Amino acid sequence: MPAIEQPRIAQLVRETRQCLKLTQLKLATMLGVSFHTINRWENARTRPSPLAMKQIEVLLYQMAEPGEALLAKYFQK
Repeated sequence: MPAIEQPRIAQLVRETRQCLKLTQLKLATMLGVSFHTINRWENARTRPSPLAMKQIEVLLYQMAEPGEALLAKYFQK
């Protein structure tokens, strides 16, 4: 998985959540983290762990059409 810059990670998390039509709390529950963690990721205060990034990538693969666009945008290899 390529390294993604911090501001782009914030965008990725926000766009993923919005495409899934989830609140920060619901995405946090899916990923096994707290609401505050998602909030910090979206506001570029912290970065997701490598495991959390992998979970986000898996979510994008499961989303089909919108997920493919985000995968291409953020996870180009």
